[in-house]
Amino acid sequence: MYPIVISTMNISEAARRSGLSAKTIRYYEDIALVPPASRRANGYRSYDARALEQLQFLARARDVGFDLDECRQLLDLLHNRSRQSRHARSLVLEKSAQLQQRIDQLRAMQQVLQDMAQRCRGDEGPDCAILEDLAATGGTSHE
Repeated sequence: MYPIVISTMNISEAARRSGLSAKTIRYYEDIALVPPASRRANGYRSYDARALEQLQFLARARDVGFDLDECRQLLDLLHNRSRQSRHARSLVLEKSAQLQQRIDQLRAMQQVLQDMAQRCRGDEGPDCAILEDLAATGGTSHE
């Protein structure tokens, strides 16, 4: 069986195939993350295979946590034939370290919540260790 080849597609099809919303694709064009789509005679956007590949690349990059500036850097590397793979690796390792730090923060937050729940009797009375902990002043950081 031969693959179906579509030379160009509208924004709805590009959105479906890339996993991005049409609104997101238009936004990426507005901020010049991707080049603006070509236009058909009726004024509708038209995307070719190369544009779709870029959108799929961005969808995957966003799915693993890269922000828009990092995506821009990755796209620049993708299109730079004289690139050095160490630059991409460096970006990935930096993002991985940031995610690990966030995971550690979330685990610490979860532990605090579990500790608070264990100290609360959860009965019919008005005394509540959770509310007392949250109302306490000093010693906590609000990041």
